[in-house]
Amino acid sequence: MALKLLIGLVWLLSWLPFRVIAALGWLIGHAVASVPSSRRRIGRRNLARCLPDWTAAERGRLLRRHFVAMVQMLLEYGYCWFASPERLRQLMKIEGLEHLKALDGRPVILMMPHFTGLDMAGLRVSLETPLVSIYSRQKDAWLDEFFRTRRLRLGTGIIFSRQQGTRSVIRALRDGYRLYYLPDQDFGHRDSVFVPFFGVPAATITGLSRMAAVANAAVLPCYPRREANGYTLVIEPPLADFPSADATADAARMNAVIEAQARRQLHQYFWLHKRFKSRPPGEADFYAS
Repeated sequence: MALKLLIGLVWLLSWLPFRVIAALGWLIGHAVASVPSSRRRIGRRNLARCLPDWTAAERGRLLRRHFVAMVQMLLEYGYCWFASPERLRQLMKIEGLEHLKALDGRPVILMMPHFTGLDMAGLRVSLETPLVSIYSRQKDAWLDEFFRTRRLRLGTGIIFSRQQGTRSVIRALRDGYRLYYLPDQDFGHRDSVFVPFFGVPAATITGLSRMAAVANAAVLPCYPRREANGYTLVIEPPLADFPSADATADAARMNAVIEAQARRQLHQYFWLHKRFKSRPPGEADFYAS
């Protein structure tokens, strides 16, 4: 019952203007950032490792801005779940759509890192081209079904769970769907290599280059940029000479692209999850208390 009431609240929020949501997120985000929590501790440790040249005060201000951006994103889920296609087009402009249109008829992977606004960006680009994406199943069956129906509500794409593997995704790519792919989380040592991210060795999956090779797909880096009146989804030109014959080099190149995107809008990148949870042999867990 509490979950359904919460979803009802999100539906009510979906009727509010973007600037009102932004103001609410600013107030709540600053309050949340002031409360000691495990997420705040994780964010501090991530920023300390990734931005060692910054002062503690500078990193603290960045982390506070990030909490605001995260809360704003959560309040904006009403747009993702309930807004009309016309309103989504108003809330999320697209810059660089010509890069995607130029690849009509060819398999494409849209490489989307974990930035605030990523779910709305996926819905928005699905209004331009049919998408296939990968999701993590929820433990609660009702919540899992709700998320599935909300993701599929526009009839512009298909989704597969991570547990289903990549064969269905490759088949969808060959059938004309474009893959909306989030490759920048720590999934453990399996199928990962350690390559730098902000100068820190990070367990990085090699799925991007493997799927691009199997499907003969072009890879277009993209990211959402939050602005005063909405977002802009930035689609960059396709990566040249990608993939190569070296999966580790490809993973390092991918991380370098994501790092460059993140440095343009540091407060909008996800800093509150354990991106560096897996460590190379012999290296201590720096999230341990």
